[in-house]
Amino acid sequence: MPSYTYSRQLEVEDEFDVLVAGGGPAGTAAAISAARLGAKVLLVEATGCLGGMGTSGLVSTFGPVANGKEMLVGGVMREVVYGLQQRGELGPHVVTEFLHSQLNRWVPFKPEGLKRLLDDMVQEAGVDVRFFTRLIDVDASDKRVKGAVISNVEGLKYIAAKSFVDATGDATLSSLAGADCKIILRDIDTIAPSTLCSLFAGVNWDDPAYGADWRGIDQAKAMSKKLLHKAIEDGHFSQPDRFMPGMNKIGRRSAQLNGGHVFNLNGLDIRSLSDGMIKGRRQAVEYAEFFRKYMPGCEEIELLTTAPVMGVRDTRRIVGEFELTMKDFVRAREFPDQIAVYNRPTDVHPTDTSEEEYKRFLQDFEGKHSLGAGEYVGVPYGILVPRGWENLWAAGRCHSSDTKVHGSIRAQSAAYMMGQAAGTAAVQSVRTGQAACDLDTQQLVITLREHGANLPQRELSRSMTREMPEAADA
Repeated sequence: MPSYTYSRQLEVEDEFDVLVAGGGPAGTAAAISAARLGAKVLLVEATGCLGGMGTSGLVSTFGPVANGKEMLVGGVMREVVYGLQQRGELGPHVVTEFLHSQLNRWVPFKPEGLKRLLDDMVQEAGVDVRFFTRLIDVDASDKRVKGAVISNVEGLKYIAAKSFVDATGDATLSSLAGADCKIILRDIDTIAPSTLCSLFAGVNWDDPAYGADWRGIDQAKAMSKKLLHKAIEDGHFSQPDRFMPGMNKIGRRSAQLNGGHVFNLNGLDIRSLSDGMIKGRRQAVEYAEFFRKYMPGCEEIELLTTAPVMGVRDTRRIVGEFELTMKDFVRAREFPDQIAVYNRPTDVHPTDTSEEEYKRFLQDFEGKHSLGAGEYVGVPYGILVPRGWENLWAAGRCHSSDTKVHGSIRAQSAAYMMGQAAGTAAVQSVRTGQAACDLDTQQLVITLREHGANLPQRELSRSMTREMPEAADA
């Protein structure tokens, strides 16, 4: 293919303390946390709202925020949950137990309510937000980022900053800077599929088949699972996909559907993404017809919209100072430098429509790769730092972990906590001169605790965890 050289002079905008690329859960939390610490923060987001998958992607349900005995999430994530609750924006069936004492309980919310809440939070913190703005290039050398090129309706600009947080999901900033990354898509047939989520109206959640209280939601999910398999046997679906995460109650008569897998989608290939969006919209119609035909209380269901953004679960991850693995997860390992604690099954969806893959998923999700009540795994600081880099962090689903653990901590609730840690670390680095790869993690943990993070480790360390201790290998 012939090449083309393009060059031009760009306007340089005044230097920021922290530039955050991506306004999803991780990026929003990073920007809010850094600004609250007094930093000058620029947050750039490609769409017209914050929240990422929770808003633009219509994945309007948080992964578990408790571990069956206590609420695990803290800091910005806890503020978000309580803020939505106070505003009446959580699902109408959400009870206190969902947040404090249930295991593997997802927490649904209204996506429009989350948009407004995050708008208020970034404005109160003093974050400079630029919507409809993309990061298109990075100026970096010697493992240090100097600036970034952004593109929006005003044209191209060069943004100088002292520190950078990659919350793009695809590790775009890190990759453009030259940081080592793992391309998860090299074996396209073994990656988690994508999903185009959708919103529905006309659901009669008061149907007697669902019971009288919040437990009816569990009954509805069990019923839909059984009926889904019946519909597949009847030949209703063009794709015999046995796993549907579920129809989630977000209003008195409304619902969000996390259903319809787009298999073998390459989230780093624009043609694959484009084809996937078309396929996802067609699938949404099939699911609407399924619910209308098979599911009690859905006789008058209406498909309102599909998401404008594909729900891509995995593409590219940084090679971090530490990689969190299944060995750490199954042992519920704690770390002196952990910046979050979390309990969620390793939710790696079936990679195809075979019965074998469906059974593998169920075994992993329901037992082999799940933590019990009262347990959690620590999320160490080193998974946020591209190896050897001085002023760059990656938070959200582009963190450093193996595929199984990634299936657990890629969730929005974990991403908010990772983002808060990355934003806090960036400010600490700017003010102390400490490199991201050599940060005083004791100081970081103390600051995070002061801002509401739930970090129960008894021992702290000034240096990050880099290797598995020998005792853990025995």
